[in-house]
Amino acid sequence: MRKTAFLFPGQGTQLVGMGKDFYKEYKEAREIFNQANDALGFDLASLCFEGNQEELNKTSLSQPAILVTSIAILEVLKEISFFKKTTCDAVAGLSLGEYTAHVSAGSVAFADAVKLVYKRGIYMQEACEKSSGGMASVIGLEDEKIEHICRELKPFGVICAANYNSPGQVVISGESNVLERAVLLAKERGARMVIPLKVQGAFHSGLMTPASDKLYSELESTVISKPGVPVVANINAEYVSNPEEIRTALIKQLNSPVKWYQSMQKLIQDGFSQFYEIGPGKTLSGLMKKIDPAQQVKSFSTIADL
Repeated sequence: MRKTAFLFPGQGTQLVGMGKDFYKEYKEAREIFNQANDALGFDLASLCFEGNQEELNKTSLSQPAILVTSIAILEVLKEISFFKKTTCDAVAGLSLGEYTAHVSAGSVAFADAVKLVYKRGIYMQEACEKSSGGMASVIGLEDEKIEHICRELKPFGVICAANYNSPGQVVISGESNVLERAVLLAKERGARMVIPLKVQGAFHSGLMTPASDKLYSELESTVISKPGVPVVANINAEYVSNPEEIRTALIKQLNSPVKWYQSMQKLIQDGFSQFYEIGPGKTLSGLMKKIDPAQQVKSFSTIADL
């Protein structure tokens, strides 16, 4: 039997107009956006469909927007005939997408998750404003060499490998002056390309610890249940099922590396061979083709994808 995993995208996939076609055509999508509007107390749907891209890019807004769009698409898919025959055997999400994965698995209630990621975004934005940091994608350099560069520069400030996206593609994150030195060293030591990312700060680094500390109290008061299907955690590429284990993983995730390609390797080793990316963009499908091009992966971000 073919095992299927649902994958959910993270921040950076937001685009004005996302989810609008589903909202217009399906009541299931409208219900999800309406629930989100009620939970947040403002019109997230209008921001997603007709808003300003610069506004949508704000961390506090892009995070709930992506989560809500992803769940709206998932709810529509559940009503499509071919999808009804599909059994979801595990879920995973990239960074913010891990919250979406927990909603889909039933471990976190939708309304709670919407409010959580909105606050998560605010806390991350506040942490960014207190420090000067950034991120850069290093392409064509072995993980070990990137990790060695980070260890070498650690005496000068915060710098780390933040996202293991695919073999040969690792995002580094840290204080701006140290990040600049890391970029130069990566190029000197054989990186094919180093691309500065258009983000507001050093996500998944020690600079996010103030945000992680604030998120702790929010997660402590959030009801978390045992998921209906296994959920792969970003922090260790292992399944989490115990509510306290889930809570800890989500708190640590903010200032720990995202082990995405290790998470995909875990699923592949466990016999998964069909992957559905559900949400805006096709980032995760692109990464899977680099991780293991033999895997079957399909993106659902617009009605045309159906």
